[in-house]
This record gives sequence, structure tokens and C-alpha cells, in this order.
Amino acid sequence: MLPFDENLGLGVLILVTATLYASVGQAGASGYLAVMGLAGLDPAVMKPTALALNIVVALIGTAQFWRAGLFRWRNFYPFGVLGFPFSILGGAIHLPGHAYYPIVGVLLLLAAFQLARPAPQRDAGKLPPTAPPFLLSLLTGAVIGFVSGVTGTGGGIFLAPVILLMNWVEIRRAAAVTAAYNLLNSIAALAGAYATLRALPPALPLWLVAAAIGGAIGATVGNRYLPDKALRHILAALLAVSGAKLILF
Repeated sequence: MLPFDENLGLGVLILVTATLYASVGQAGASGYLAVMGLAGLDPAVMKPTALALNIVVALIGTAQFWRAGLFRWRNFYPFGVLGFPFSILGGAIHLPGHAYYPIVGVLLLLAAFQLARPAPQRDAGKLPPTAPPFLLSLLTGAVIGFVSGVTGTGGGIFLAPVILLMNWVEIRRAAAVTAAYNLLNSIAALAGAYATLRALPPALPLWLVAAAIGGAIGATVGNRYLPDKALRHILAALLAVSGAKLILF
């Protein structure tokens, strides 16, 4: 158990993390894992805690994107159909930190690199998004759902670069899709990880409030004020930072 001042400090970091991630439709699980790892929390605590924080932020983000008219069921449900059950399966698997943190970190860095590459035609709107193919979307949702369940990341951090790089959804609607995907898969993964729920820390209510405040701020800023190019660059930066921190655990 951390002292109160350390719990409060971690709460501030969670608030900042939630704000940044929510601005691009992410719930922040990879960021929470990074800050909790730096604080020295036990891996058994980190996974269910990150998923609980993810659910709060993803719920807020999904509601805001829905109200803004950016959420489309057709863009989301093919990824969620198999993403949900495979997240439950993944959530029941508990790998040691030295095994999955480096793997997840490398995947995040690769996604960040691809997303940060110049794409003048896409940025100029010359290549309008095409609807995600149903069967490929099912497979993508299943694979990412399983990985997200194992790692406790919610899945949106992996789904966002895939659908953007494949030009299936434009950036703002991609944020809406990943917010809903994070919500669905975090609930599933937490259900799959029920055996670790007793490890939830006493400071979790404080951190949930911090995550909720950050999520509300971030989703509002992302919906109303950030241009599309800025959203893509912020997402790439978050992927890179999260990946580097996970590798260095």
C-alpha cells in the first residue's frame, strides 16, 4: 500500500494521463500501466486497476462522442462482436510482467511510427475513408480483444492505428469507435480477470475520480477544439511514450 501523498501524486498523474488519452478517444490503460509501474505497484494490482480506470474514462468518452454525433454503429460493431468474448479469454490469462510488457511496448512503438509517417493525401482528404470489411473487422476485433485482455490495455490503443492506417474511418469517428471498443473490452477483460479483483488497491476510488475528471476534460477538448492532424500526432506521441515506458519496466 502506498502512503497517502504517493496515492495523491499517482492520482494527479492518472488525471493528466486520462486527459491526454481521452482527447483522442483512448481510455489510457497503457498510460496507467506505465505510471503504476514507475510507482512500483505489484503487477497483480496493475492489470485490474488499469481496466477499472479504463471503464470510467471510456464510458465518459463514448457518451460524449455519441452526443457529438460521431459514433456510428456500423463502424463499431464488427470489431466488438468477437472483441468482447476474446477479451474475456485474454483477461483470464496472467503473464509475468517481463514477458508481456516488452512485447506490448514494441507493438505500441511500431504503431506510433506508422501513424506518425507523413500522409499528405490522407491529411488533405483526397482519400475518403472506406467502410471496414466485415470479415476482416471481425478478425481484427478478435485478435486485438485477446491481446487487450491479456495485457489489460482495453484494446483501443491497438485498434486506433489499425483502422486509421487502413483508412477505414476518419480520425474523429475513429476516436468514437475506439472509445466504445475500450469500454466493451475493458468490461470483458475485467470480468475475465475476476480472480485478481481482490488485489484492487484501497486508493482506487480516488484514482477513479481523477480519471473521470481527466476523461471529461480530454473528451471535450478532443471533440470541439483539436484539428484532425493534431489528434493523429497526439495519438502517435502517446503510443510512443507508452511503448517506451513499457519496454523500460
